[in-house]
Amino acid sequence: MLTIFSTPKAFVGHINIIQRNAIKSWTLLHPNVDIVLFGDEDGAAEVCREFGLRHEPEVKRHEKGPKYLNYFFDRAQEIAKHDTLCYVNCDIILMSDFQRAVERVGSRWTEFLMVGRRWNTDIRTSLNFEAAAWQEHLRSFVVQHGACQASGWIDYFVFSRGLYHNKIPPFVIGRNGWDPWLIWKAIDSGATVVDASPMVVAIHQNHDYSYLPKNGERPNQDDLTRANMKLFGGLFHWQTTDSAAYVLTSEDILKRHFRRWLVPVRQNLHWLSTMAWFRILNFTRPIRHRLGFRRSPSPSLQYRESH
Repeated sequence: MLTIFSTPKAFVGHINIIQRNAIKSWTLLHPNVDIVLFGDEDGAAEVCREFGLRHEPEVKRHEKGPKYLNYFFDRAQEIAKHDTLCYVNCDIILMSDFQRAVERVGSRWTEFLMVGRRWNTDIRTSLNFEAAAWQEHLRSFVVQHGACQASGWIDYFVFSRGLYHNKIPPFVIGRNGWDPWLIWKAIDSGATVVDASPMVVAIHQNHDYSYLPKNGERPNQDDLTRANMKLFGGLFHWQTTDSAAYVLTSEDILKRHFRRWLVPVRQNLHWLSTMAWFRILNFTRPIRHRLGFRRSPSPSLQYRESH
């Protein structure tokens, strides 16, 4: 079976709703799923008691507040009840397709990493998990109205125990760099990497990024992000779901992926072009604002249950 571990934000406002949605979905994956929450954020202890989760309030943090990834990855591998673990961000809803994918990959390899792209979706309310067809209704809405993200947007990492134990640099979470590094490290360690994106609809419930500098509008500009990027290494450490040796299709078939070797070069070219574009936007922002060119929010569909 599976041990899921995560670290939440404070359970307040909209974040409270989406984190509860996510955690409840994890508890329904299997009767023997083991779930551990790391951190002493407001509401975490109460949520752990309510859902019957294990709570590890102590975490190692940077002096500016963000948690160190290696602390809870190492601790999770030491206390996990199962030999297959999953780190997942606390705003991600998982369904039965995820459980099937874990079982499929775990039955094939003993040392592996399974990752997948997320689907961005607007969800503002608590979900009714008592409804008989909640998964079918939600999945249909997400596929029709959500947005499947590019190969670098990964919010879950399923791996065999020991793959990362005492091997992760002191990355902080909430900043770039550590997620592509985890894929590179699995490849470098000889583990099989599987992209489960075609099978798994991992639902990211959209939220703001107020915890980042300037609400996340200027990526790669703060000290913590730059420190992460130094730790993660160079060109060939930038890996994504496209780096996987196998792809798990929606028909539950594992297919080899032969073009994975081109990923680091392609991703770094994309990264450089993106950074150049942000510099252009920052340079021209005062002129654009004086001329009245400001970005206005676009309308979006929100999932609201009607059953």
